[in-house]
Amino acid sequence: MEPAQNVTEFILLGICQNEKLQPVCFVFFLLLYISIVMGNLLIIVTVKSSQHLKSPMYFFLSYLSFADMCLSSLTAPKLIADFLAERKTISFDGCIAQLFVVHFFGCTEFFILTVMAYDRYIAICKPLHYMTIMTGHVCGSLMVASWVGGFVHSLVQTLLTIQLPFCGPNEIDHYFCDVHPLLKLACADTYFVSVMVIANSGMISLSCFVVLVASYVVILVSLRTRSSESRRKALSTCASHIAVVIIFFGPCIFMYLRPSSTFSEDKMVAVFYTIITPMLNPLIYTLRNEEIKNAMRDLSSRKVTLGKK
Repeated sequence: MEPAQNVTEFILLGICQNEKLQPVCFVFFLLLYISIVMGNLLIIVTVKSSQHLKSPMYFFLSYLSFADMCLSSLTAPKLIADFLAERKTISFDGCIAQLFVVHFFGCTEFFILTVMAYDRYIAICKPLHYMTIMTGHVCGSLMVASWVGGFVHSLVQTLLTIQLPFCGPNEIDHYFCDVHPLLKLACADTYFVSVMVIANSGMISLSCFVVLVASYVVILVSLRTRSSESRRKALSTCASHIAVVIIFFGPCIFMYLRPSSTFSEDKMVAVFYTIITPMLNPLIYTLRNEEIKNAMRDLSSRKVTLGKK
């Protein structure tokens, strides 16, 4: 039997309930979202158009930027629009759809970051075998596996949530539909579902984080025998990856590796992995990477040349 659903829409309370601050928040988050789209689009266009960025690392980076842009686009526009809306509502079906796609792109990003760490491990620890191991077929397979893994995770998460009955109230103390706020509104025992959420979202985020940390520890240990120039280049690349991992995985582990409960801090923590991290990723990967900066200069100079013609 399908659960009885008396709720046809949810009210998103959002980040700020102060009417005087909402216009300020509207402008602030609009600027953040524009920078997210422009920054990640720039990386995607640069990688796809440059002949010098054909290594697996940049192949994975372009898909990471795509996932970042999609993850933000699923939450930020609704958040921004709600700052000016009198009733911040979302339909039941729309809420479940948002839950699915947010977890799909979020989990896919977990796996892409893990694959990028594996790529760096092979490049630094087994440089002579790098091109034979990280072939185009292998890179494509790893990327497909990342997207399939994100889909399976999101499907399980959504099926666990949609089978719960929602009889009211319908106010979600968040700016998008997520598992913990929805479990709080369900008019049924959610213990089993909350345990499954920890096993699904929490353990995936923790497992990926442990694998990432272990891979970078191995990389750092292996660098002790390298020349100072090799260490500098490897550390420059890995430092940007480690920064992204900490900023992205820290909030996700806090959110999902715990019993089903909501805290007032959850909304601000969620801002980190849905808005702040996607905004910072283009800066982190470009400011410390001379190849990308040179490719962006080449792209800019080609546009200037074409404009003159």
